[in-house]
Amino acid sequence: MSFSFFKALRPKTPQEVARSIKESLMALDTKTVVEVKALEKALEEVEKNFAAMRTLLSGDGESEPNLEQISQLVEEICREDVLTLLIHKLPILGWEARKDLVHCWSILLKQKVESNYCCVEYIEQHFELLDFLVVCYDNKEIALSTGIMLRDCIKFPTLAQYILESASFVLFFKFVELPNFDVASDAFSTFKDLLTKHANVVSEFLNAHYDEFFDLYEKLLMSPNYVTRRQSLKLLSEILLESPNTQIMRRYILEVRYLKVMMTLLRVFVANPNKPREVKIILAKNKEKLLELLQNLSPGKGSEDEELEEEKEFIMKEIGKISV
Repeated sequence: MSFSFFKALRPKTPQEVARSIKESLMALDTKTVVEVKALEKALEEVEKNFAAMRTLLSGDGESEPNLEQISQLVEEICREDVLTLLIHKLPILGWEARKDLVHCWSILLKQKVESNYCCVEYIEQHFELLDFLVVCYDNKEIALSTGIMLRDCIKFPTLAQYILESASFVLFFKFVELPNFDVASDAFSTFKDLLTKHANVVSEFLNAHYDEFFDLYEKLLMSPNYVTRRQSLKLLSEILLESPNTQIMRRYILEVRYLKVMMTLLRVFVANPNKPREVKIILAKNKEKLLELLQNLSPGKGSEDEELEEEKEFIMKEIGKISV
């Protein structure tokens, strides 16, 4: 009697893992997707191959991953255009496969091959992959997975810069207000990373697209959604207070329309008859400073300035009434 079937199977080489992933993803073609049984079988194969990739990249819990094998896998994945398939087939993948892919994604991006970020360089040559990931926020089934992958990409300045400059960037102003709270929150996290992770890149972008950006941002500050207003105001202060954005800040604070936005937001807080105790405490604590700041605002003589003067007087009156 032969006991050879008890013998452990030889682990796949990195090249074999990459090839198996490519073949299983390519099997998810239009014909396969239409046939339920064929799709189930193909997805099982993808899931098995992703698990093998995860083990190779992270180890099996008993032994550490082999760095040389990881480099070989990364090189093969880029050479065989597997990275493109990983992203484009994402909407079809099952939950377990997506989970393994998200886990592997950050590891893949960090790996250096011949002193270069191979996967990052690949994406730099295929920027449309980033556009695809951004648009995936419209698919709530995969939005949280692609959001994590996008934030991993944004850690690299060249990839963040591309998204900022791309036509898909403006979609974030829609995504952060999607009706699905989890997806909207995730989109805002990605939006924030884009605007805060690389100060010099962001400064160049804002200088080049000042009017377009702040026109869109004003809508977030005036959103009927309280969470959106609060998050957007906090993020705005972070952006404007970054040292490379000093000129942007000076330009912003000179514009009457943006002062009106801030006055409106302040009015919302001070005029609310049902202010939470925490808000009352903050306003009371800063009462004198706020009154002094408002007193020093010097409107001009236009109709808009007259409106601002009336708004200022109303807010000062309301702040004066605040006590804890």
